[in-house]
Amino acid sequence: MRQLILDTETTGLNAKTGDRIIEIGCVELINRRLTGNNLHLYVNPERDSDPGALAVHGLTTEFLSDKPKFAEIAAQLKDFITGAELIIHNAPFDVGFLDMEFALLGLPKVSEMCFGVVDSLAQAKQMFPGKRNSLDALCDRFGISNAHRTLHGALLDSELLAEVFLAMTRGQESLVIDMLGDQQVAGSVSTSRVAFDDLDLLVLAAGADELAAHEAVLTDLDKAIKGTSVWRTEPAQAKGDAVAA
Repeated sequence: MRQLILDTETTGLNAKTGDRIIEIGCVELINRRLTGNNLHLYVNPERDSDPGALAVHGLTTEFLSDKPKFAEIAAQLKDFITGAELIIHNAPFDVGFLDMEFALLGLPKVSEMCFGVVDSLAQAKQMFPGKRNSLDALCDRFGISNAHRTLHGALLDSELLAEVFLAMTRGQESLVIDMLGDQQVAGSVSTSRVAFDDLDLLVLAAGADELAAHEAVLTDLDKAIKGTSVWRTEPAQAKGDAVAA
């Protein structure tokens, strides 16, 4: 599965009142592994940033004045994100700006280009209700260093969010994918599955000491309940499993 961790910086908070995108960062994951095939673009918004936004990202009008306009990078961005699943922290904000920029050029919405959008902020709120779930807070929670982050930057924030997202979603499914290494999973993005028959799983049998310790625990349980513990009971045989004598 191809996923893109995406972040934008903007001139302000409201795309509907004329604020524009000034920076885009995308970090690529294939089967939950960083590929290094990232996209980083600065954009000339043809307007000044609001003072509050400028204090956050530090990208001045002078710095952005010689950068390409969105119309000049739209095709490159569209090609890069098409077909991928996007992971965005507070996705409605970034998607709203991207949809606005694409609409000005007569291009489709993000939802029509991409396989889907995952809002990592919404995920974090479900995992940690009532707690701070900003990117900085999640970095602290998962032990991810962001000491080098003095200002917000789209690519740096995407790289940090990639680490946070992998930590948030590391479970049994990701363990299997990690075991597969860089092997490509057959099938389309929407139907790809791991072939467990192809995995060479190591089975470790209990040793004599471990068996003896287990037997001692069961014996103590039998004494405690003055009978036979459920762990010594053979499972009932289903009717369909009965073997004729």
